[in-house]
Amino acid sequence: MRAGTIFSDIEHALSALDWWREAGVDVFVGDEPHDWLGRRRVAPAAPAPPQPAPAAVLPDTLADFQAWLATSDDVPEARWGSGRIAPAGDPAAGLMIVTDLPDADDATDGRLLAGAPGRLFDRMLAAIGRTRETVYLAPLASIRPVGGRIDEPSFVRLAALMRHHVMLARPGTLLLLGDAPNRALLGMGFVAARDRLHIVNHQDVKVNAVASFHPRQLLRQPALKAEAWRDLMLLTGGSGL
Repeated sequence: MRAGTIFSDIEHALSALDWWREAGVDVFVGDEPHDWLGRRRVAPAAPAPPQPAPAAVLPDTLADFQAWLATSDDVPEARWGSGRIAPAGDPAAGLMIVTDLPDADDATDGRLLAGAPGRLFDRMLAAIGRTRETVYLAPLASIRPVGGRIDEPSFVRLAALMRHHVMLARPGTLLLLGDAPNRALLGMGFVAARDRLHIVNHQDVKVNAVASFHPRQLLRQPALKAEAWRDLMLLTGGSGL
């Protein structure tokens, strides 16, 4: 064999070793035997994640549903403490008003919209010829969570419960105060939802809905009261109140 041929073969071998090294092969012999000609082993499929248990069937009358909301452990508020604040007013009044969360004054007073926001709320009702006794007022959540923020899974659950609540109450019109009720029932924030009538449709129960500001925001930004008045005019004009 000629020297040139030997040198060329060595170069080829070194080149092959360099290629394998670049490919990540750093040993000639592994610790475990491997059947290179055998069938490729496939990792077993990961087990499916556990599925949540189906939610219990909800009560199908308003009175039973109200009682269930007050005591059930199958609501997000069950993790947030005690002192749930119940809906109030007359479900047969034709106007259902949905707010977001109780405030600190509400928990002390034991009713929704107490304190300064409540006094402004009463004046808003008087402007359209209503009182608390002639509306049906319900919170999206009956307890205020720590920090006042609702996590997404809890929000999804609360939205589903409120849709069921509206279906059972069958109001003529909904007034949605603040961002959370509008996201829960209309799928958008109240800024985007304002200035027009919406339809909330759940299990063939269709209800007109109007978005407006929560009284606590109107106290922080009094200049928005004129906008809130426009919302109330839309409410009364759209519902015949």
